[in-house]
Amino acid sequence: MANVVTATPRLLLGPGPANVDPRVLQALATPVQGHLDPEFLSTLDEVRTGLKKLFRTSSEATLAVSGTGSAGMETCLVNALEPGEKIVVGVGGYFGRRICQVAERLGAEVVEVPYEPGRPLEPQRMMEALRAHPDAKVVAVVHAETSTGVLQPLEEIGQAVAETDALLLVDCVTSLGGAPVEVDRWHIDLAYSCSQKCLGMVSGLAPVTFSAKALERLRQRRRPPASFYLGLDVLLDYWGEGRVYHHTACSTLYYGLKAALELILAEGLEARWERHRQVGSLLQSKLEAMGCRLFAAEGYRLPMLTAVLPPEGVDAGRVRRALLEEFNIEVGAGLGELKDKLWRIGLMGYNARRALVDTICGALEALM
Repeated sequence: MANVVTATPRLLLGPGPANVDPRVLQALATPVQGHLDPEFLSTLDEVRTGLKKLFRTSSEATLAVSGTGSAGMETCLVNALEPGEKIVVGVGGYFGRRICQVAERLGAEVVEVPYEPGRPLEPQRMMEALRAHPDAKVVAVVHAETSTGVLQPLEEIGQAVAETDALLLVDCVTSLGGAPVEVDRWHIDLAYSCSQKCLGMVSGLAPVTFSAKALERLRQRRRPPASFYLGLDVLLDYWGEGRVYHHTACSTLYYGLKAALELILAEGLEARWERHRQVGSLLQSKLEAMGCRLFAAEGYRLPMLTAVLPPEGVDAGRVRRALLEEFNIEVGAGLGELKDKLWRIGLMGYNARRALVDTICGALEALM
């Protein structure tokens, strides 16, 4: 008889994944269905409707790609860019850099607009770069820079890019479902996220949305997108009325996402944003009272993901390992140059609860 698979229960308070509502876990136990089963295809329609409400968009080119948030990033870039075309990217952290890396692999010409980690990108600097490179096809910005805990204002950038021929691409991996994301109002043309953070599901799906302007660019391409798996030209045939076979989508994951979206909409988007804001603010005030220093500038801090430097003399890596070994609590380390210098503490989706603020702060106090 085969052994039963087991795993140590963890309190997941890092940058994702987060713990999942039991009702979503129950939905993940739904019987497996075929990727062309009429019931499953109806579920895809419901997922699209829910995602449109989360992205605050009317675009029917809204779907969940089979893959993680990185697949969402590649979906947007591979459809929007052709080899040799130019993209302007704001880089103030690890995930701005990731956009550059993916674009370079696609053969694009990348123009970086660097800004200080921990601070937002000034819209004027992005506009100056766009004026200097009027042939740029895409302007890319990270809304929630998960490596530094910075929430980037987008409205001014969106308005400026909308007055050009360029497409505005936004990384909403950490923000969607936990902070306002206004795709239509902010003139966002391409946006991507993931299922395992504020949406409250396990990893494996990447919500994306494309504006009418982005779809027109797709139609004008000289050649099809380099990726068949992520090519929107064929993906939309599967998600659309034709239901043309594209790949073997995992029904289990989509039923989980459907349940997660229903919970979000039942709570109300504004109420959910406010819950994340209150819990994040409480955590940040308690961390500062303990002698920690918040990495992101005041007024630009993510509510659902806090990047924090420990008090002087405290070994960030040792404490993080002890949290896991002694308390079964996972928090994230820094990325790149910030590795083992700070903690990234996430309170996302189901985990955005006041009781968990007390839990993580109590554990940190005991270890420090």
